[in-house]
Amino acid sequence: MPGARNYFCSIEVALDCINGKWKPTIVYRLKGGALRFTALRRQVPGASRKVFTEQLRQLQADGLVERIELDDEVPRGVSYGLTPVAQALLPALQLLHDWGIAHARRRRLHLRLLDEQADNEDVP
Repeated sequence: MPGARNYFCSIEVALDCINGKWKPTIVYRLKGGALRFTALRRQVPGASRKVFTEQLRQLQADGLVERIELDDEVPRGVSYGLTPVAQALLPALQLLHDWGIAHARRRRLHLRLLDEQADNEDVP
């Protein structure tokens, strides 16, 4: 969690919060609203359940993701949503998303998108 060490650049602070292979993807996948664990997990198919759960908990500890109790369901369920802090990060993640698509095209990399913009279409 940020604050326990000395930082020498603001980029270090930002990256410390989203450092982890799946953290930026988890935050990006929640941009459309809160999701239940299973639905969110399906949006990050490359992550093992263990690592996904660890990184989701770290995002909660850093104040980027909130756990929402669903009291109106039986049995009681939970979903996960973005905090205002994470909402402020979305424009930067959108830029990374757009850059990633362009870079995949330049390098002719196989990229299978799962988001609403290109729902399950391959990017040439």
